[in-house]
This record gives sequence, structure tokens and C-alpha cells, in this order.
Amino acid sequence: MASATKQQPVNDPSNSSVRVEIFDQAYNLRGSDPEYILKLADYVDSKMRAVSQQTHTVDTARLAVLAALNIADEYHLLKRRGEGGSSEYLRRAHHLSDALDEVLEDGRKAG
Repeated sequence: MASATKQQPVNDPSNSSVRVEIFDQAYNLRGSDPEYILKLADYVDSKMRAVSQQTHTVDTARLAVLAALNIADEYHLLKRRGEGGSSEYLRRAHHLSDALDEVLEDGRKAG
């Protein structure tokens, strides 16, 4: 599990340093949101540990690459799902707009 400790404050308060641990390796990272950095580090740590258990690989570089591929796959699946969803909403909106136009046109002819 990733852990973090805040380092000494730097001159720029919007860019603080956070020490995280990912797969038993310590990293000093900078960013404007230390809690978000910790959350990301925890996610990467959990992915590396999951890959390690599934593959029984001890090479950390190999684990990091496999975890990165898993994260990239998740990202692209979500991106594709999001893009497909928005086009579906547009298609439905056009369909409803056309149906409304028909009802309004019928109402004008009847009235």
C-alpha cells in the first residue's frame, strides 16, 4: 500500500513535495494536491501488487510496465465508453427532436 509524508514546505505553496512509496520504493513527488498524489500512488501500488501476484514476477521494471499497460487499458476502455455514450445521447436527442417536430407540425395542420 502506498504511503506519503509531506516534505518541508517549498517556496511555492501550490507545488508541495510529497514522499510516496510504491511497491516498496520511495519517491519524492511534487504537485499542487498532495492527497491526489497519494491517491494516484496508492492506485499504482495496488496495480503493481496485483500484477505481481498474477505473474509471480519479481522484476520491478517488468511489473511497472505491465501495471502501466493495465492502467492504459482501463483508461482507453473508459474513454471509448465515454465517447460512445456521448454519440448515443446525441443520436437520441436528434430522434426526440425529430419526433417533437412531427408532433408540432401535426398540431399546426390540425389547428
